[in-house]
Amino acid sequence: MQDRYTVAGLLRSWADARPEAPMLVEGSTRRTWEEQYRRSCRVAQSLAADGVGPGDRVAILDRNGLAYFDLLFGGALIGAVNVAVNWRLAPPELGSVLDDSTAKILVVHPDYLPALEAMPTDLPHVRRIVVLWDDALAASTDGTGAGSVGGADPLMSTPRGVGFEAWLTGHSGEDPGHVAAADEVSLQLYTSGTTGLPKGVMLTNANLATAMSEAGDTFRISEDTVSLVAMPLFHIGGSGWALCGMSRGGVSVVLRDVDPSEIVRLVETERITETFVVPAVLRILLDTPGIERADLSSLRTVFYGASPISEDVLVSCLRVLGCDLAQVYGMTETTGAICSLAPGAHGPDGPRRHLLRSAGRPFPHVEIRIVDNDLGVDVPTGQVGEIWTRSPYNMSGYWGRPEETARTISDDGWLRTGDAGFVDEEGYVFLHDRIKDMIVTGGENVYPAEVENVIMSHPDVQDAAVIGVPDERWGETVKAVVVAPAAGAPASEERDRWVQGVLGHCRERLAHYKCPTSVDVVDVLPRNPSGKVLKRELRRPYWEGETRSIS
Repeated sequence: MQDRYTVAGLLRSWADARPEAPMLVEGSTRRTWEEQYRRSCRVAQSLAADGVGPGDRVAILDRNGLAYFDLLFGGALIGAVNVAVNWRLAPPELGSVLDDSTAKILVVHPDYLPALEAMPTDLPHVRRIVVLWDDALAASTDGTGAGSVGGADPLMSTPRGVGFEAWLTGHSGEDPGHVAAADEVSLQLYTSGTTGLPKGVMLTNANLATAMSEAGDTFRISEDTVSLVAMPLFHIGGSGWALCGMSRGGVSVVLRDVDPSEIVRLVETERITETFVVPAVLRILLDTPGIERADLSSLRTVFYGASPISEDVLVSCLRVLGCDLAQVYGMTETTGAICSLAPGAHGPDGPRRHLLRSAGRPFPHVEIRIVDNDLGVDVPTGQVGEIWTRSPYNMSGYWGRPEETARTISDDGWLRTGDAGFVDEEGYVFLHDRIKDMIVTGGENVYPAEVENVIMSHPDVQDAAVIGVPDERWGETVKAVVVAPAAGAPASEERDRWVQGVLGHCRERLAHYKCPTSVDVVDVLPRNPSGKVLKRELRRPYWEGETRSIS
């Protein structure tokens, strides 16, 4: 493993090779490699002063911004593990993730202080809460960002609370000098579990080094890359893409929120060359006013993945964006992409048009098996089974969950993806269905069991099942099928009020993207003789005619 391709080594090497070259852009703020290096060293020193060392977790709760990279690189310089928390989660979910991570330091934007107050936990592992005050908020305190906002923030009145700049005060920009080992965990990204419990995916320096070292071949990243970081950084599609985009010393433009008009503007003004987005963003982008007249000539490749996409959208993107498109397939547990449908396979016409429905071919060093789980053997070419993969991209495991890790990764290193699919004679992977019932909506993973548990906690629900159904904008959306007391009896108006009550119950307890967008009320759920809900039967009417039901 080259140290250049560890998180800390990436920053050190390019700060040495290209100190004055631009590295990061967010709004009007621009930083060179040297500036980011020195700021990250101050963060590292601040973390160390608070007792953080190698292997300790540090968490950040914020939308995309430069502060994420301050903490990511600062933590890496002392061997700490970065935990980017999904800011879309409901307070109970946020508390669960933070408690599970055992993070000693929590960096949080003021927007999310109310969520911290609403958590059913006092964050026993957190020693310090560092708040990302902006100028206006700092002015409303004592000028240092160390006080509370209008007296409404009791967190900041405790010894744990401090403003970010005040936290850095007095700490030097000297590099602590930690050199990462290959098997050290650097990132811990959370993905929901099938039981509804969050799981921390541990990604090592070796995992990230593999992704970054191959970014030139896989993503065609080069020194002149201007990468748009548009996806949430708590996703591997955000943080992983950001690191790959930086891997050759280019510029990364950070987009705080996905805004199609702003994406178009940034492509024009910053001359973006590469980016990664989910298909839902591509669809919205096509409808953005003025895009047909925009100067998008700097774009070389737009990568997409994480949810289903229609062929019509692909064809329209090829025409409107005027650049190469490349699909990627992977998951957090595989450090992101392990397969890619290259630009050359995106021909909308001719005998190979069917490849548009493929997830592409595996990257070098990635092995793929298609397994019949009932028999425990590989299936013949062209037949459907569960996709297993083995490569240096595979995570080291789930944080604190050895049994879950053992169920996911075999003793000889094969990771069970939970996706069903097949491989054709040319080695192209085609995704067919989802072994684990996971729903992917707009690039977000939703596990039905988690939503079902919340719905079943409603006092008037007798039974419930959650499925994913096609959605033109998001690829999939969440549908609940529920059994209510005397479901067939109420008049339609009364039933509508009851359904709204169930939806409100979900919205109070789940992130918005996990909540059902529609509810069907039925007399009984279809079950097999052993009592298992026949979700395929529930899904079938909605997916008829669709070419594929997972990303």
